[in-house]
Amino acid sequence: MSELSRTQSATSRRPDRAALAVAVFLGGLAGLIFWDSSRLSAMANYSKIGPATVPFVIAWCLLGLAIWTAVAAFRSEFPARERQDIPPVAWIVGGLVLQMLLLRIAGFSIATGLLFAFTAAGFGRRKLWITIPVGIVLCLAVWLIFAGLLQLSLPAGPLEHLFF
Repeated sequence: MSELSRTQSATSRRPDRAALAVAVFLGGLAGLIFWDSSRLSAMANYSKIGPATVPFVIAWCLLGLAIWTAVAAFRSEFPARERQDIPPVAWIVGGLVLQMLLLRIAGFSIATGLLFAFTAAGFGRRKLWITIPVGIVLCLAVWLIFAGLLQLSLPAGPLEHLFF
């Protein structure tokens, strides 16, 4: 038996750990939805179809996907994944964290404009002095449409208070 075939047979017997982690996450999410929707069904006992029907269907689908993913992980049916490039992911996650931290303080336009700029940096556009103002202007337009025309409530900051 050659070295390559021995390595392939040894790796083919081990389950794909990343796929198993995804299967466990999907199963946990399904369990959480089952638990939460079981509390909803107690609220409305007068009909067979109620507020818990769709969450139950979604939970069953997630459970099915979890089982399917686990089986595929044990069969090693997943294609080889490419190596993850960490800096772009860090830019995007950093933008999300910054948006969550600044949303109430700076308002929707500034916080989401920064998320826009950090996401653009994650995709290779590193000129933040251009992408930050562009993102803020685009997000201000979105805020004006949602808050002004549609009368939806989005967090307002100092920039939004200039308009309303």
